[in-house]
Amino acid sequence: MQLVVLMPVYEDRASACKLIGELAHFCPVKPFVVVVEDGSLNEPMRGSDIAAAGLDGEIVHLARNLGHQRAIAAGLMHVAGSYRPEAVIVMDSDGEDVPSAIPGLLDALGEGSADVVVAKRRQRTESWQFRGFYLIYRRLFQLLTGRKIRFGNFMALSGRAARRMAAMQEAWVHFPASVMISRLRYRTVSIDRGIRYFGASRMNFVSLILHGMRSIVVFADDVLVRICVFCIGLVAISLFLLALSTVLKLVGMATPGWFSTAWGLLIIILLQAGMLSFITLMVSGTIKGATPMQRTELDLLIDRVEPAHAEAGVTA
Repeated sequence: MQLVVLMPVYEDRASACKLIGELAHFCPVKPFVVVVEDGSLNEPMRGSDIAAAGLDGEIVHLARNLGHQRAIAAGLMHVAGSYRPEAVIVMDSDGEDVPSAIPGLLDALGEGSADVVVAKRRQRTESWQFRGFYLIYRRLFQLLTGRKIRFGNFMALSGRAARRMAAMQEAWVHFPASVMISRLRYRTVSIDRGIRYFGASRMNFVSLILHGMRSIVVFADDVLVRICVFCIGLVAISLFLLALSTVLKLVGMATPGWFSTAWGLLIIILLQAGMLSFITLMVSGTIKGATPMQRTELDLLIDRVEPAHAEAGVTA
């Protein structure tokens, strides 16, 4: 089996080097490691970091910082266009995606019943603030899309699945959500969450909010339908209340000023419902109307590709 392990790295070389060293021990076959260097300035990754672990691979140096999800999409597109792997592992490089879980993911993928096997964490060890926000996000995601999302970037993809995901423009918005709408067969495998090797997460509250919003945007069509149904119901209730307030005014049951106040509030509700539907329609059209990234465009984002070959005398 030709196995590619893909990981984005940004200003966390120490963690990535430790993870690469563990890959050499936990992967059932010798992996080809593709590190997407997402524009680090202080300590960018080097080809020697992979070679020191006795592995082959390459460092894909991006011309600018794209962000976590786009770095994964760029790396996957590069892999799909340059190689024909039988399986691709996508994982974070900070240690929270444990390499000891890779054999289980590959075993499940090898059963042939799924094109993608995603890792679902059994328990979360973040702060109570993060867990509270995550719970709210999951409920909101389910309310707006009608689906449940319980996994992140850690997953195993078949070669065919990797090529399909590389052709999806939604992968550049939110990678896990794009797996859900890809119509690929996917299944979950429960794993324990690891502990970060070094430092703390750079994702702040604003980043978490944006990350959650992007996952919902991927399902813009589903969200549009639900919001339109909600707005239609809101309009129907508003029209009923407008008619009721008019009748009350005509029969003299309305107190002075009450009629104009009620009409004003209901008109505002109608305008807001219309604006909400219009904005959602525009977002849906923007996402669905976008064309997949072309190879020539990807070449502009990649500054250079640095190959790495296992050092002589070092074995995985």
